Amino acid sequence: MTEVQETQKAVFTQGSTMRHVMTMTSTGAIGLVSIFLVDVINLFYISLLGQQELAAAIGYASTIMFFTVSIGIGFAISATAITARAIGEGNEAAAKRRAATSLVYMLVFSILVVITVMPTLPYLLDLLGAKGETKQISLTFMQIAIPSFPLLGLGMCLSGLLRAKGDAKRSMYVTLSVGGAALVLDPFFIFGLGWGVNGAAIAIIFVRIFMLGVGLYFAIRVHNLIGMPRLSSLKNNLKPFMIIGIPAVLTQIATPVGNAYVTASISEFGDDAVAGWAIVGRLMPLAFAVVFSLSGAVGPILSQNYGAKNFARVTKTMWDSLLFGLVYCVVVWLILALSWPLITQAFSAEAEAANLIRFFCLFVAGSFIFNGALFVANAAFNNLGFPIYSTVFNWGRATLGVIPFVWIGKAWGPEGVLAGWGLGGIVFGVLSVVVCFRELKKLPEKARIEDEQLATIPSANSPFTSGRGASG
Repeated sequence: MTEVQETQKAVFTQGSTMRHVMTMTSTGAIGLVSIFLVDVINLFYISLLGQQELAAAIGYASTIMFFTVSIGIGFAISATAITARAIGEGNEAAAKRRAATSLVYMLVFSILVVITVMPTLPYLLDLLGAKGETKQISLTFMQIAIPSFPLLGLGMCLSGLLRAKGDAKRSMYVTLSVGGAALVLDPFFIFGLGWGVNGAAIAIIFVRIFMLGVGLYFAIRVHNLIGMPRLSSLKNNLKPFMIIGIPAVLTQIATPVGNAYVTASISEFGDDAVAGWAIVGRLMPLAFAVVFSLSGAVGPILSQNYGAKNFARVTKTMWDSLLFGLVYCVVVWLILALSWPLITQAFSAEAEAANLIRFFCLFVAGSFIFNGALFVANAAFNNLGFPIYSTVFNWGRATLGVIPFVWIGKAWGPEGVLAGWGLGGIVFGVLSVVVCFRELKKLPEKARIEDEQLATIPSANSPFTSGRGASG
């Protein structure tokens, strides 16, 4: 049996759940690192240009662009969940239809995002506290880069569909291609052509084109995963896609909303502080890529086992994910605490920027233990039919877990802002896990009710079935 044939099965319903968690998370993390590495590479090369305003401008731009990327992540979660559920139930035809329609939905929604965001960019920069030349540099950067968001959205969706198949390796290759392309294209456009910050934005466009091409090759040529989207499938699959997609998007955009408040608060302390926050903002996802990948990586494991009604394996997957995240965060925290001087030197950080980096590495990085717990709980909520919980907890984290803590922390300067941001995550990380395990106990009864509803109404388009018959 070939490797591709093996990945056609619901591979996560057998074998060690910890091994699946480690494999999916580590490969997903490597892919995420490559995506986040684009921002780090951009900022590193831009820092070599010798202007602190440039780093601050990229910090403002990234806060807004993170908002658009989060929308793409949310819809990719939905595509992964509904496709993996169909695979877990053994319905490959429905899986192909759902994969195809998910890509169409992603394209349409990402285009709408671009149309909506582009005219509002100057006002968003004003809200974040950007001024003068820094604001203009940031605005120009985004006007070049943001129109390419549909390319990134499709690429993320394809990576998620490969995870739904259980092909962690090729899913990793899709996102890994981003970092590789950026390593080559960034210095060429920034220094080779002498285009500076605008060159970094142009490089982003070509990087995303390359990512989309790699994803399409693996999904179509290797797995034959994507069927031909038909009007009936687009109509039938929209409801299940949106039932998971809307809460997942709302969940994801909560984070950039919270980060925007942090950015606005730090901007009160000047461009040096914003530059430090920009560096920390790139350091976080790079250092904690495993934590960020947990939600997307664990989702297909949970979905396949829920589709196969292996409820004990669902619970075991949750415990293994939390343990894996805890160990990883402790190790990374230690590494950051020892290496902060090297980080400040690498980015030529001075004054308040250097102070923020040091404070994050020594103290605030430890809060990712609880952020990881929140991400794992969100994966369960999104993939097991409780998406509203992920929305509630992420928005709670981004509002009640940010605004009051950061507002109080401002009295101690930008370091106090970071401290408040970290402390707020502890509360919501703990609460989300408690609620998650309470809901896991209800899964057998929930599945029984869904089966009865499907049996009673054969034509029903249940959002949590594989789409047998007309529903696919």
